[in-house]
Amino acid sequence: MTALTLSTAGAATLRADALVVGVAKGAKGPVLAPGSEAVDKAFDGKLATVLEALGATGAEGEVTKLPAPAGLKVPVVIAAGLGSVPEKDDAYDAEALRRAAGSAARALSGSKKAGFALPIASAEDAEAIAEGALLGAYAFTAYQGGENKLAPKGKKNGNDAKLPLGEVALVGTKPRDKAFKAAAERAVAVVEEINRARDLINTPPNDLYPESFAAVATAAGKEHGIKVQVLDEKALVKGGFGGLLGVGQGSTHGPRLVKLAYTHPKAEKTLALVGKGITYDSGGISLKPAGHNETMKCDMSGAAAVFAAVVAAARLGLQVNVTGWLALAENMPSGNATRPGDVLRMYSGKTVEVLNTDAEGRLVLADALTRASEENPDAIVDVATLTGAMMVALGNRTFGIMANDDAFRTSIHEIAEEVGEASWPMPLPTDLRKGMDSPTADIANMGERMGGGLVAGLFLKEFVGEGIAWAHLDIAGPAFHEGAPYGYTPKGGTGSAVRTLVKLAERTAAGDLG
Repeated sequence: MTALTLSTAGAATLRADALVVGVAKGAKGPVLAPGSEAVDKAFDGKLATVLEALGATGAEGEVTKLPAPAGLKVPVVIAAGLGSVPEKDDAYDAEALRRAAGSAARALSGSKKAGFALPIASAEDAEAIAEGALLGAYAFTAYQGGENKLAPKGKKNGNDAKLPLGEVALVGTKPRDKAFKAAAERAVAVVEEINRARDLINTPPNDLYPESFAAVATAAGKEHGIKVQVLDEKALVKGGFGGLLGVGQGSTHGPRLVKLAYTHPKAEKTLALVGKGITYDSGGISLKPAGHNETMKCDMSGAAAVFAAVVAAARLGLQVNVTGWLALAENMPSGNATRPGDVLRMYSGKTVEVLNTDAEGRLVLADALTRASEENPDAIVDVATLTGAMMVALGNRTFGIMANDDAFRTSIHEIAEEVGEASWPMPLPTDLRKGMDSPTADIANMGERMGGGLVAGLFLKEFVGEGIAWAHLDIAGPAFHEGAPYGYTPKGGTGSAVRTLVKLAERTAAGDLG
């Protein structure tokens, strides 16, 4: 991953391939942000004028490159748009800093080192800039640029990957200050795990399936002192995990339930995280229509987020116990696959009539939620790319939050907004429950079409232990980005919800669960 340093050099003396400064959108044109003073001086005080002449406005996501003048030790200056000028010059929103840094880092792919002289009024600002730059510098290159065995010796394939920015140097920080050091360390730990989640989401399904995902989790557990338990098919049969087995029985790659347990000797609270891990979702016998299969490797984004959050909690040494449950299966059509009309006996003992095999995520989550509830944690949060209905309701960039406790739902919404993840609280209307009544089983896995995302939440609620605060994050929209990159968001897997889960764990450790 891209390296991060807290630079002792000033903007005018830093040696790098480029220097990034901030520019905001003012009423009469671009306005230079704090941190750009030395650069503006090198431009004889005319940097804003030059930027305006080049068409720069300071709008969010805007990146303007220009050659550096004499007086700077870099060949290129990049002006990154911060959006509207804040009421106080030094009070730039953390998300604006993240996005500007991310946009600049993306524009610097292929460079070895860049200095970031964006506005830093506190350690929190430095952390936001570091997060944005490191997230923006992400690139998934594992399957690009390899040697072509059919071409002359040493010849590589034409689609050679452009390496991401090698090093981010934060200018204007205090390298010896404990708060700045802690901010940098936290940013690196969290972003490395977000990028690990992105790698997993982007990995093709022929290489990432339940068994191989479980192996990645096991290796990470050994590295970071996390206890990992993997239930294979035999163990799932013995335990009666009918949801996981029912979804996974159509594939040659059997299902797995992976438990990751990070514990702290002084912890007073336990947080359980449950992730949907459908490593590929064809829809099963209820096959998805053409045009809907190509990105279904991303249907394990919830499990990737949970995995990343548990590892990040361990790396940060948070004073809270965090347990992650990865419900892993591949949903495929075959002669062995579950059929519409089949009845599954879940781990909880409840029976479920499967009316649509493409509503499989709730089945694997139900088993994992029941198992997580047995350990009586203080709270459970599940994360899943669960319904297209949530995308219809909230679009591609916002995830929905449902819960059995209004205060807990509000806390998670506030945390998500604080860390820069767009979310919205959603209800669980009791009248929608009746639509899942089944004449054959205790409940059906489908209900009314309208409000389908809420119906899925009501289904999951049935499998949460009594008296346990629970929230459900439907990240179907923001988990996988199919459009052009923006800010610090790449094309492909995004790592959605990781930052929210990590901050929730930190709040829980501090005794502020909500």
